[in-house]
Amino acid sequence: MSDGSDFRPERLGVWGGQEMFTADRARTIAYAAATNDPIRQHTDGVYAPPVFAVVPIMVPMADAAMSVVPDDLMLRILHGEHDFRFHRPIQPGETLEVRARPIGIEGKSSGVVVTAHIETHSRDAGDLVNEQFFVGFFRGGVFDGRRGEPSPAHGFDEQLRAREPDFTMAHTFDADQTFRYADAAGDPMPIHLDDDFAKAMGLPGIIIHGLCTIAMLSHGLITRVSPDDPARLKRLAVRLSSPAFPGQTVTTAVWATSSHDGRDRYLFETWSDSDKFVIKDGLAEFEQPVDKESI
Repeated sequence: MSDGSDFRPERLGVWGGQEMFTADRARTIAYAAATNDPIRQHTDGVYAPPVFAVVPIMVPMADAAMSVVPDDLMLRILHGEHDFRFHRPIQPGETLEVRARPIGIEGKSSGVVVTAHIETHSRDAGDLVNEQFFVGFFRGGVFDGRRGEPSPAHGFDEQLRAREPDFTMAHTFDADQTFRYADAAGDPMPIHLDDDFAKAMGLPGIIIHGLCTIAMLSHGLITRVSPDDPARLKRLAVRLSSPAFPGQTVTTAVWATSSHDGRDRYLFETWSDSDKFVIKDGLAEFEQPVDKESI
């Protein structure tokens, strides 16, 4: 196992090659269906669902994170955190330009954290559509200290536990959820599809894609906060704590907190019906409407 000497910190901040992706309308609708998204603008193909933003970036995102670690760590990557910054929704049919770069490495007691920054522009309109920060955790790696930029902060305020959440929401994963998601997202990792492989990796069985869980939380939040205008969601950040499984129900508690720079902030956390946290340190920011109404 790597002792830290063969990491490549000189690659921090270096953009990888630009890749093109066309957001096919049928695929954005399929993504909505695969994540049980009920929002009309998504099911009708007016907008791509917000977490569909990860589909065009899957390969450059992983390449950026793995470009700074030794070869023997590349297959030991876990999805630790994800932070979406939505400048506007993806318009079905538009062609997107994607680029990614690693920006930080940090050694932890049980592995190494690498943060990647990804930008998605519209080739057609020329604007920045979204930015994402992916935090990959490489199990068993050893790296002394920290280089580059830290992962973006989005911690939970423990003082919120003194009051009841403003609302809760529950989502149940279907028995075939992982298979539908894998097809729509282009994410065929066998721990989500092959029960024997998942068990060989030390899991009880196939697990739900973390990004599928995030997508379901996104449309739950939009439905409660901004059902008529899903484009008001401007930031969604989470820390993936433990996996969920097909057939499970997860419950999310949401607290409305501060408003800042024209945005309303919500903190949340999600746990499964086996009482394990699935999502921690959840943060959602919604642009305030012109005529703000309480939910």
